[in-house]
Amino acid sequence: MAKFKVLSGLAAALIVSTSALAQVETVAIKRNDKQKKVEVLVGGKPFTTFMYPDTLEKPFLYPIRTASGAEITRGFPLNPKPGDPTDHPHHIGLWFNYENVNGLDFWNNSYAIPAARKSQYGWIKTQQITEAKSGTKGILAYTADWTNQAGDVILKENTRFEFSGDKNQRVIDRITTLTAVQQALFSDVKDGMLGLRLAHELQMPTTKDEKFTDNKGIVTVIKGGTDKVPTGNYLTSEGKVGDAAWSSRGVWCKVYGKMGADSVSVAIIDHPQNPNYPTFWHARGYGLFAANPLGEKVFTNGKSEKKLTLKPNESATFKYRVVINNDSKTLKPEQINKMANTFGK
Repeated sequence: MAKFKVLSGLAAALIVSTSALAQVETVAIKRNDKQKKVEVLVGGKPFTTFMYPDTLEKPFLYPIRTASGAEITRGFPLNPKPGDPTDHPHHIGLWFNYENVNGLDFWNNSYAIPAARKSQYGWIKTQQITEAKSGTKGILAYTADWTNQAGDVILKENTRFEFSGDKNQRVIDRITTLTAVQQALFSDVKDGMLGLRLAHELQMPTTKDEKFTDNKGIVTVIKGGTDKVPTGNYLTSEGKVGDAAWSSRGVWCKVYGKMGADSVSVAIIDHPQNPNYPTFWHARGYGLFAANPLGEKVFTNGKSEKKLTLKPNESATFKYRVVINNDSKTLKPEQINKMANTFGK
């Protein structure tokens, strides 16, 4: 049984978060088609930028900031900062893709893959910004093609972002629909689907080196550190803490820690209509914070398996809410439960 239950009805209505009392700030959406980016400002302050250059293998939001301006995303590889780990160069900002679709690896593709091996990797190519609207809620929508190296389209992507915020909080709602052009098999693998690479401060402290192997046998070593900068920790809706969050299922997961003088928390909330709800959490202490509903075989040690197959013209939709808070106290479970309840409706 879950330690923290998602509330509904009167019980949820009785819980009022500090954010609910704050005045909603105006969101400005600024397109720059020439540079292939869209800037998002909340209350006149930079929040994040949607980036979709042809030189990179997928679109993403980067950097992502708290209301006070602290960047919760790692700087490397686009803008390295002191102390930044330099592992996994494909981890940039907040992104959405998958490790194995028809045998193509969309997740691990980056500039670090040799040209001779690129044919084993998939690309996500943004086609068009279809909506960019400012207001109390900022709207950004785009279309993209999931392709092989030759440009053959496997999936059509339609994504809609909704951005909002107040003096202490920022919210990103992402709704992505994938429609198969040809039959698309999402094999059961660990790396997917919504990924966020956290700033050094939000990593979990460790002095141990760790090794991780991807689906092609490539080993990445992540060095343990002796600095006192990392202060992060995880907590899930089921009460799993720290490393125990990895491979567990839950309605939500949050990471929290100190960034300068601020207490910062970042929560990712799953949606009841998503495939294989509630999601598995691919939450690593070194700073990868991901929700992967399709990695069941890995996360259950082979006890069960989940594959998703989309026939031509079939679709699957994935909805997530990301809440970034830098109040004097991190988001409490009852506050996130209320947000999950609202989002689920």
